[in-house]
Amino acid sequence: MNALWYRNAIVYQVDVSVYQDSNGDGWGDIPGLTARLPYLRGLGITCLWISPFYRSPMRDGGYDVVDHINVDARFGTLEDVVKLLEKAEELGIRVVIDLVAQHTSDQHPWFLAARKDRDSPYRDYYVWADQPEQTAAKPIFPTVEDDVWTWDDAAGQYYRHVFYRHEPDLNLANPAVRREIEDIMSFWLRLGVSGFRVDAASHMIELARAAPDGGDGFWLMDELRRHASLRRADAVLLGEVDVPPQQYAHYFGDGHRLTMLSNFWLNNHLFLALARRQAEPIERALREQPAPPALAQYAVWVRNHDELDLERLSEAERDEVMRCFAPEARMRIYNRGIRRRLPPMLDGDVQRIAQVQALLFSLPGTPILRYGEEIGMGEDLSLEERHAVRTAMQWSDEENGGFSTAAPDALQVPVIRDGPLRFATTNVNAQLLQPDSLLARVGRMLRTRVGMPEIGYGRWSILATDCRAVLALRYALDGRTTVTLVNLGAEAVECRIGELSGVALCDVFADRGYAPSPPGAACFALGGYGYRWMRRCEDR
Repeated sequence: MNALWYRNAIVYQVDVSVYQDSNGDGWGDIPGLTARLPYLRGLGITCLWISPFYRSPMRDGGYDVVDHINVDARFGTLEDVVKLLEKAEELGIRVVIDLVAQHTSDQHPWFLAARKDRDSPYRDYYVWADQPEQTAAKPIFPTVEDDVWTWDDAAGQYYRHVFYRHEPDLNLANPAVRREIEDIMSFWLRLGVSGFRVDAASHMIELARAAPDGGDGFWLMDELRRHASLRRADAVLLGEVDVPPQQYAHYFGDGHRLTMLSNFWLNNHLFLALARRQAEPIERALREQPAPPALAQYAVWVRNHDELDLERLSEAERDEVMRCFAPEARMRIYNRGIRRRLPPMLDGDVQRIAQVQALLFSLPGTPILRYGEEIGMGEDLSLEERHAVRTAMQWSDEENGGFSTAAPDALQVPVIRDGPLRFATTNVNAQLLQPDSLLARVGRMLRTRVGMPEIGYGRWSILATDCRAVLALRYALDGRTTVTLVNLGAEAVECRIGELSGVALCDVFADRGYAPSPPGAACFALGGYGYRWMRRCEDR
């Protein structure tokens, strides 16, 4: 058992409902995802992060849970989950699932019982008040909800909800609630998952502070990590933590709290770098973020299932990114972010999209690839809120993009039928036949990255260059040296890196064939939006 497996993992994020429909009912399902696991293994994926598939009214993409240990009938059965986990293990793919423990659906049996009777033990499973109380918590969706308190006639009190009003906050100060969460974790760990992506982890900490002697609340992460590790020694907790980087250390602890943190800080500065076509914002972000403890890691990504939240940038920087990648009001959301996928933000430019993926996979941390990014899927801005980036996977140019055999008007999730990135032109089958397609490039990239553990496990440093557009990083592990170069600009460059003088480097992976640099010359050519991963020639 490799307890540090996550350090060199390639994570693929997928929503069951939109990936593959196996029975023609218009919903993606677990058997459909299971059937596609060989595709993911061939791509180079080593870990699958699956969004919630639990019983739910599906008013918030499954994050409004009514039963944490049962599968929603639309997606299959527990037996189907077992089969998926068995197939994934056979293929060498680990599975991480969402732990949604900050709130439930308002249709959850706990909340229904709490509303009916003040004396019910479930009343204290949630946060109630006779009058709205002052709190530092603000609505997560400010253009949809104007307060975190909603009156409930049946209960005769207000209940708190940081997210939607149909998602009441759990009272994590209540030990009984925490035992329920631990039981949920135990159930799925016994079934065979390798850990959890902890949804809304920073908001959970705030709720934990309300406990008697709650202190800073970070003891909650101590409890969750201890419970997971006792049941599976190599289990990971990946925390959704969108806070200033100065606070990251609290969530890591000494490596005994969250195993990984979603690095929103670096993600925001990555987009600032893309907008400026300069490496400096990424370099600055890397220098200013705290180093994780020895057994911990950052998780890095470009886009996920939510909006591109730019709150970690200054107002001027945020406006700069918005003007570049979301010039129209319909492309923006919640007064803070962008509701678009990466490919249309880059006008479908395959070379530039591939360059951004190469940038992602050369950053220090565990990379997460959102489903469909490997083929350059687009968005549907006619859909509400974050649903714009939650459209069906595009497998082929067949009806419904090969996602489902249901009649088009019976689909339960949208398929992109129009525009330059529609399924008829952007799909897996078409790109499998093209050796220089985005899918082919990303596949070669992932398989190469898995074979470069120095990026996942090694020590890293930023290399100074004379090219403002080039991000240059050096990794070292067990005497092996690796250098990654990514050109964020459209113009070809000759990049000098003084620190590499006298070091002979050979390409391991690149966007094109480059003539070898003179041994030790420390001068490297990069095409527009080009990238090169190199090792010392004697290390290849």
